[in-house]
Amino acid sequence: MSADLNIILPEIILSLYAMIALVGAVYTAKDNLAPMLVWVTAGLFTVLALWIGATGDGAQAAFGGMFHNDAFSRFAKVVILLSAAAVMVMGQGYMAKRDMLRFEYPMLVTLSVVGMMVMVSAGDLMSLYMGLELQSLALYVVASLRRDSVKSTEAGLKYFVLGALSSGLLLYGASLVYGFAGTTLFSGIILAATDGHLTIGLLIGLVLMISGMAFKVSAVPFHMWTPDVYQGSPTAVTAFFATAPKVAAMGLFARVMFDAFGGAIPDWSQVIALLAVLSMFLGSLAAIGQTDIKRLMAYSSIAHMGYALIGLAAGSEMGVQNMLIYMVIYVTMNVGTFAFILSMERDGQPVTDISALGMYASKEPARALAMLVLLFSLAGVPPLLGFFAKYGVMMAAVEADMVWLAVLGVIASVIGAYYYLRIVFFMYFGEDRTDALETSKSRVLSVFLSASAGIIVVLVFNPLGLAVDLQDSARAAAVALVR
Repeated sequence: MSADLNIILPEIILSLYAMIALVGAVYTAKDNLAPMLVWVTAGLFTVLALWIGATGDGAQAAFGGMFHNDAFSRFAKVVILLSAAAVMVMGQGYMAKRDMLRFEYPMLVTLSVVGMMVMVSAGDLMSLYMGLELQSLALYVVASLRRDSVKSTEAGLKYFVLGALSSGLLLYGASLVYGFAGTTLFSGIILAATDGHLTIGLLIGLVLMISGMAFKVSAVPFHMWTPDVYQGSPTAVTAFFATAPKVAAMGLFARVMFDAFGGAIPDWSQVIALLAVLSMFLGSLAAIGQTDIKRLMAYSSIAHMGYALIGLAAGSEMGVQNMLIYMVIYVTMNVGTFAFILSMERDGQPVTDISALGMYASKEPARALAMLVLLFSLAGVPPLLGFFAKYGVMMAAVEADMVWLAVLGVIASVIGAYYYLRIVFFMYFGEDRTDALETSKSRVLSVFLSASAGIIVVLVFNPLGLAVDLQDSARAAAVALVR
């Protein structure tokens, strides 16, 4: 029992911290403690990420195989913790300025992160569902954190209702899988595949589970919540939705596909490939007509999850490795992009209209250049890091004899480049409006924007072997999963 508890020690530490801090805040200064709690929580996330990243290369299982601590889960947890810490620090000024920084906010984020960490380590249908629901329930509340805003309340309600539907689909699929496999452990379910194929009952259960997980990664046709929730939630919360939960959901997706159904890759590969194609094209086409930058980023997120799913659809070690690298690069780009969006304001009020960026480069040339780099990278323009992320997953598809999927990915990427370049056009050549954006005074946001843009450019040249280290870590994670 003590060995099992040692394996889940990071999750225990975060859970105890959240409960103790929550009770302490309630009985003391309440919201006055919120700024300090944000920094302490972000610091704890960072320390745990460094600790998890520094642990050995071995694989351990706890509670009879219900929880896995291997290279794959450790890689995902480090990305989740660091991205959550970055977004919390980045959004503190935005939340405090608009009287939304309550002591519950960092605690809800902490509990959702615990759920994410359980998700990527799940080795059983029950632990999978427990982690998924812990993450989701906290995010439902965070989405509607601004109680005096109709849009925020609407966002939280839509997310809750549609999230409950997706959870029902996943739970029904899990019950079918349990009924036909006779076990909830992934290690037992994988034995149910005979000759590389599943029985009809297991196949239906698998499709229902894929549907539930596709909702969490905003894959089409389970994407309907994403634009409204991104637009209606406070921007700091939207930034969180666009980073850590996406990594956790994609990690869970890969974990279930390979750990539980790795013996039937031909059965699920085509289903995920279809999700990838639909997501790439809908995300690219629907974003073209958007005028709200948060809503545009929602469709961008849908498209990028489609590209990441290409790596998963390949069903290979190379596919998983490049999918993980893609998610790291995607999170880095999103952190910088949302640092810029958080700084968009006029008369102290947030502005999300793209046309407000008219001739922004003439007033803030350095920030405009950093945003240009991030947008070009999101579009996949070479030689920036975003290009190599897309190239990696598409090459994995080619290696898996899915050339058609890689070709469709290239076409969707070309279409999607339009709406990123449109923002660049507004910044450099748009109409100089009288109600232009104010000059940003936040050093924190400037640091995150500059750092993200710098990483996207500099990492291409592989300073100090950082790019090789990232590839080696992702390869070790992929090997641990695809075994």
